[in-house]
Amino acid sequence: MYSETFLLPLANGLLPRGDFVGFTFLLGTLAMFAAGFFFLFERSAVPGRWQTSLLVASLVTVIAGTNYVFMSSLWLTARVSPAEFRYLDWFLTVPLICLQFYLLLEASGAKPGRGMVWRLVLASLWMLAAGYVGQVVQPEQSVLWGAVSSVGYAVVLFEISFGEAALLSGIGDDPKTKGTFDLLFWFLLLGWGIYPLGYMTNPGNLLAGWRDTLNLDVIYNLGDAVNKIGFGLVVWNLAKQALPDREERVERGEMPVGAAAGGMAKRTGGIT
Repeated sequence: MYSETFLLPLANGLLPRGDFVGFTFLLGTLAMFAAGFFFLFERSAVPGRWQTSLLVASLVTVIAGTNYVFMSSLWLTARVSPAEFRYLDWFLTVPLICLQFYLLLEASGAKPGRGMVWRLVLASLWMLAAGYVGQVVQPEQSVLWGAVSSVGYAVVLFEISFGEAALLSGIGDDPKTKGTFDLLFWFLLLGWGIYPLGYMTNPGNLLAGWRDTLNLDVIYNLGDAVNKIGFGLVVWNLAKQALPDREERVERGEMPVGAAAGGMAKRTGGIT
């Protein structure tokens, strides 16, 4: 079914020369699947505590790649901007990206609370739901709903830069975590900032006059590549640099059994 949906438009010559929007759709499809398989296969090459992070990175890109199959087909056959499909993707992948902050802190030795996850996830869903209403349901009120959506975006940024997540990022076992956390914050600030730029080109919005110049789909496709593939690569890089789990180091003969037990006691508050 996927091959018919995706390949037949290409076989029928529906990607004309100079169709830059269609090109970015196809490039996004291939890049998402390539990244998804890369993260999945790399799970076995990182310490055990980082494997869930790479699994989530793989899920994010594979979900996006699957969705890009349908978005590409819709563009190639009807030249229609697939707004509904985009939000279908984002409602699944953006909360998973927020989950990465919790997993990153946990893997680095910090002990984040579950409340942090819920604040990030609920704020991201608020942001997306308001954006969906403003772009798809009530486009004539897109400015109002864009402002409502920005509240959720601000909550996510606050949590990462000043909240519990920011405080815990500097106290884990891995000194590289703080630098990676700061880099991921810039992904949220600048990478996620690409989407409002596209949103504001909708009719009646602040950049509506630039709609022909700043193509909405090209902006969104660029944003997806930066925020899904780039974000995952930053997490992968930190995972590759991380020391093996204490138990793995004992099995390799790199750490005495007593040292591993001491480390475990430290993590569990002395309970052995």
